[in-house]
Amino acid sequence: MKRYSPACDKNKQAILNALKPFLEERINNKPCRLLEIGSGTGQHAVFFAEHLPHVEWQPSDVHGQLASIDAWQKEAKLANLLPPISLNIDANSWSVKTMHHIFTANIAHIISIEQLQRLFRGAAKYLPSSGYFFIYGPFNYDGQFTSDSNAAFDLWLKNRDSQSGIRDIEILSSLANQNSQFNLVEDIAMPANNRLLVFKKN
Repeated sequence: MKRYSPACDKNKQAILNALKPFLEERINNKPCRLLEIGSGTGQHAVFFAEHLPHVEWQPSDVHGQLASIDAWQKEAKLANLLPPISLNIDANSWSVKTMHHIFTANIAHIISIEQLQRLFRGAAKYLPSSGYFFIYGPFNYDGQFTSDSNAAFDLWLKNRDSQSGIRDIEILSSLANQNSQFNLVEDIAMPANNRLLVFKKN
């Protein structure tokens, strides 16, 4: 059941380089705990846990995706990589402990705006003050695509599911700022017309 994504191999080093400055320190002399939402194949979880040994990495996804993540996790045998857990952002509560940080990749454009609202609401519930919420993927600015390939990708997404599509940075910032929960503190350019958005909980 172990699945493989070529895209994960292409972007993993760039994402790691962008995450490292925010995850360099232990918290109270213990590993910080990070929840990955939508771990997909499980490749990112293994790579990041291997290169961030001071971070306790918690992969998660909907139940049907867990088998591949579990296979990668068991093969890696990393002490700081936890077994994957089932997590549905539409649920009223998530079966997770309080986490220090949350990371998600390539999720914002495949879920609806309402689900994005629930994603931020859940992140606010389970993150402590000053916790980071990292969101990786393609984004628009003022409704404008940053590349022709992103425009084509957006059309493909909408043909597949009318509720999906590449999101405007301004929409995510608005959702993050609801009830003064998060501030966008970094917007980092990544390869292949992607970004890493770093939100910090107030």
